[in-house]
Amino acid sequence: MATGSGGAATDATKIVWNEKQKRFETEDQKAYLQYELINDGKVMDIIHTFVPSSKRGLGLASHLSVAAFNHAQSNSLSVIPTCSYISDTFLPKNPAWKSVVFSEDLKSSI
Repeated sequence: MATGSGGAATDATKIVWNEKQKRFETEDQKAYLQYELINDGKVMDIIHTFVPSSKRGLGLASHLSVAAFNHAQSNSLSVIPTCSYISDTFLPKNPAWKSVVFSEDLKSSI
């Protein structure tokens, strides 16, 4: 079922990179994606995505994921999708981002 103004909430969604806490988060900091940098800062391991129940259904997890993958791609980082949302939901729905995912094959060619 579609609602008339469903896009309004997501249009206003601003995702902020909180470099100090290694998170991408909504401005109110209630929804976030947590990561760790490994391999001398060359690999972003996305470990957790959280959206409170009051904000679910707005596409925030996807917005957070896109922000993280855009950041990784812009900074020549590979991504390890440890978070089950990323590996089981986001990547299957967004296969174009699989090119950013860390591969052992790439590591062996170094």
